[in-house]
Parts: sequence; structure tokens; C-alpha cells
Amino acid sequence: MLCFIYVLNFLDRQLLAILAKPIQDTLHISDSQLGLIGGLYFAMFYCFIAIPVGWLADNTNRVKLLAFACALWSAATVACGLARTYPQLAIARMTVGVGEAGGVPPSYAIISDCFPPGRRGTALGIYNLGPPIGTALGIAFGASIAAAYSWRYAFIVLGALGVITSLVFVLTVREPPRGALDPAVVKQGKAGFWETMGMFFTRPELLLAALGSGATQFITYGLSNFTTLFLMREKGMQFSDVAVWYALVVAVGMGGGIYVSGRMIDRLTKRSRTYYALLPAASLTLAIPLYLAFVWAPSWPLALLFLLGPNFLNYFYLTSSVTLVQQEVRPDQRVMSGALLLLVMNFIGLGLGPTYVGAASDWFRATHPQNSLQMALYTLTPFYLLAIGLFLWLAKVLQRPTIQTIANKGATP
Repeated sequence: MLCFIYVLNFLDRQLLAILAKPIQDTLHISDSQLGLIGGLYFAMFYCFIAIPVGWLADNTNRVKLLAFACALWSAATVACGLARTYPQLAIARMTVGVGEAGGVPPSYAIISDCFPPGRRGTALGIYNLGPPIGTALGIAFGASIAAAYSWRYAFIVLGALGVITSLVFVLTVREPPRGALDPAVVKQGKAGFWETMGMFFTRPELLLAALGSGATQFITYGLSNFTTLFLMREKGMQFSDVAVWYALVVAVGMGGGIYVSGRMIDRLTKRSRTYYALLPAASLTLAIPLYLAFVWAPSWPLALLFLLGPNFLNYFYLTSSVTLVQQEVRPDQRVMSGALLLLVMNFIGLGLGPTYVGAASDWFRATHPQNSLQMALYTLTPFYLLAIGLFLWLAKVLQRPTIQTIANKGATP
């Protein structure tokens, strides 16, 4: 159920990017405006509201809070389909961000209270299949509905499905006890808001995981919010092609990468905590040449073939960082810590990545009118190097044992 709600979360979030071209044609908006409502405007609400919501979830019923959040963002998705002007669409998208702020952090904590240490990486990896499944289904169904009817119907139908799902969820899922599967040595209690805030930002391993993830998301969100538009406008794809072939690339590449990384995290971190950082650093290094080949490719079939590689390798960071944070903090701090992780990495990645790519594309339009998005996507390459550097720094920090690590292993601190 949690994974399905995450599918809807990401599906609703990605519809704007998937249906970018018909939305631009209908509302007459630029790449920069598209980048703002898909990036900065959305992230301002999504990231910062997640903090009080995280603290509230750590001290109340997480299942009921998640159900309410799902209903809110789904209703706002319906409103996106009804928007007649750019300001109306922007307000509806910001409301989607408000609702989705209560989606992921409570889910991380619920899963961590259902699976013991040593199995959480795989469990969170399965949960994190939500984004690739949601994106793939959004591409397939969103593009198909838009091609057959209108882009508005895609928002309305999928938003209505989310409202129904929120009701089913609250009636079928029970709240698990906090910390029941953690070693008794791990402190229990009620976490204070400022106590958790101070803990997160003063522990270098948590902050570096968030910054490394943010640099990676600058690439992934900057790319994904414009991939469909790039393939259609500059590579010649049609909606019918997008609905099948791009959906398959996302499902197989991104989904495979997230699942495989979860299994590898559980196996490798038994040897050393440094693999929480070394695994994403290695995967991002391998992704660079394949990403450049995707942007360069002269045809959309060849571009999609190269895109399989980055889609598989770009997302190893996600399960690594989420599992590390959930493993390293107390059970009563998990939701807010997950929210703080999302605050840092999503404000950098989701907030600034699409905003930057949209602005860069408009800037390059004067000199490269036929391939401005291609030029903008090339400029994302240095952020790979930044992310790799941050994860290697994190690996050095993780070489030092902590009291929490000893506790999670069940030893006496």
C-alpha cells in the first residue's frame, strides 16, 4: 500500500513534465515558466512544509496523516487539470507540493518499524520503486490519455484515483509500534523539534548524505522534468512513441537500479558502513559517459538506448541515503529526519534542477534555437562530479564508528 501511494505521489508529480508540450501549447508558457512550476514553486512548499509535518508524524498517527496528505495532493492534481491560466496552474502545483510533503517521510518511518536492521535496505528499495513505476505509468497512461483526449483528462482521472486510494489506505493499514524492532539500547521517547533539527545538521554523515543526494537530484530532476519535451521537440518522438518506449526505459532502468541498489546496500554494508557512500559514488561515475551519449544521440531510438544506463545508475544514491538516515537516528526521530533529508536534497534537486534547465534552455535559444534543451542538458555534467566528490567525502566520515552504529548492531556501547 505504501509503495502504491508512492506510485501515485510520483505519478501526479511527473504529469507536468510528461505533458509539458501540450500544456505549453495550450497555456503558452516558456521553458523557464515550466521549470519554475515543476521545480522551485513546487519545492518551496514540498520541502519546507515537510519539516513540521515530519515532527507531527513523529508524535501522532502516521497512517492517518499519510492518508490525509494523499487526499490533498490528489485533489490538487485534479485542480491542475482544470487550470485555465498559468497562475492557476502554479497555485494548483504548489498545493500538490503541500500534500506530497506528508507522503514520503512517514512512509520511511513506518517501513523502518516493520523491518529490522539488515533488511531495511531491501524493504526501502522495494518502496522506492514507487518513483520509476509512477513515472512509467504516468508516461504510458498520461501520454495515451493526452493523445486520445486532452492533457486535462490525465490530471483529473489520476487525481480522482488518489482520493479513492487515500480512503482505502486509512481503512486497511494499521500504525506499527515505534522502535519495536530496534535494539533495546536505542533510546526511546518523544523527540523535540529543535533537538531533532540540531541533531541532523550537526552530524556530518547525515548532512553529507543529504548534500550528495541533492547534487544527484539536481541532475535527475533537471533531466526528468524535460526529457519528454526534449525527446519530442528535438529528437522527433510522438506521444504514441513516448507512451511505450520511454515508459519502458524508465520502468526497466530506474526501477532496476533502485531495486538492485537496495539489495546491494543490505549485503555490502554488513562489511562496512562506507558502502552507503561508495556505491552511489561508483554508480554516478559509470553514468557520466552514458548520459553524455544520451544527450548527443542524433535520433530518439539511440537516445533511449543510451538513457537506460543513466536511468539505472543515477538512482543508487536514493536507497543508500534513505537507509543510512533511518538506520542512524532514533526511532522517535525517523519521520522528521527523513523530512530533513528530503528538505535538503529536494530543495537543491527538485527546486533548483528543473528551474536551472528551463532557464538555461531559454538562454541558449538565442544561439541554438533548434537544440536549446540539448545544450542546457549538457551543462548538467559538472554536477555529476560534485555529487561524486560529496559521496567520497561521506565515505571518509563513515569510516569512523558512532555510538548509534554500535547500538544498531546490538552491541553494548
